Amino acid sequence: MTITLELSPDLEAKVNRNAEQNGMRLEDYVRQLIENAPPPQEKSLMETLSPAEFAIALREWSESHTHWAPLSDEAISRESIYGDSH
Repeated sequence: MTITLELSPDLEAKVNRNAEQNGMRLEDYVRQLIENAPPPQEKSLMETLSPAEFAIALREWSESHTHWAPLSDEAISRESIYGDSH
């Protein structure tokens, strides 16, 4: 496939300079840039859903997990965490 790009003189000089610094032909350098480019990132749910839709999805997700009984007051008391400080 052949692709023609119109570059500003400054950008053309920069790309040529980078190719030369890497000891590569311009075509090979540009091909390498394209091959090594990171894949496009998928949008997160927050970007694709309205705030109301996201709230519903979040609630459904949280409800799909096992519910655990809350800890007792004794389990989270200062004494049970730090022990007897006498």
